[in-house]
Amino acid sequence: MRIMLDTNVLLSALLFPGESINALMYKVTSEHQLVLSTYIVWELLDVTRRKFPTKEEAVDTLLSQLPYELVYTPELPEQGLFDIRDIKDYPVLYSAITEGVDILITGDKDYDDVDIEKPEIIKPADFLKKY
Repeated sequence: MRIMLDTNVLLSALLFPGESINALMYKVTSEHQLVLSTYIVWELLDVTRRKFPTKEEAVDTLLSQLPYELVYTPELPEQGLFDIRDIKDYPVLYSAITEGVDILITGDKDYDDVDIEKPEIIKPADFLKKY
């Protein structure tokens, strides 16, 4: 399956490594195709620079060592494909939809009310239980 990780999942892997997040990262990268969008990469770098400036090098290391497919998020994604509370999350889900991703793994509650058929939107712990 093609699986996209949201920025908050990547931040957790980077800043709060532990048994569960390490298992998730291993499972996604060894058994599936990890997909990251240009928006997620930009957001990861931006959040790290603003909130965790001492971890910038770790982000570079993470992104250079992870096996992933990089997909482009348009600067002006087509609006109205779905409704989501936080407009900053729209480009992430837009990229997942337009790139045919099967699963979006996120810890963000703003996705809870989104009603779409594909991708399946799932929390990290739920992914590990289900898959």
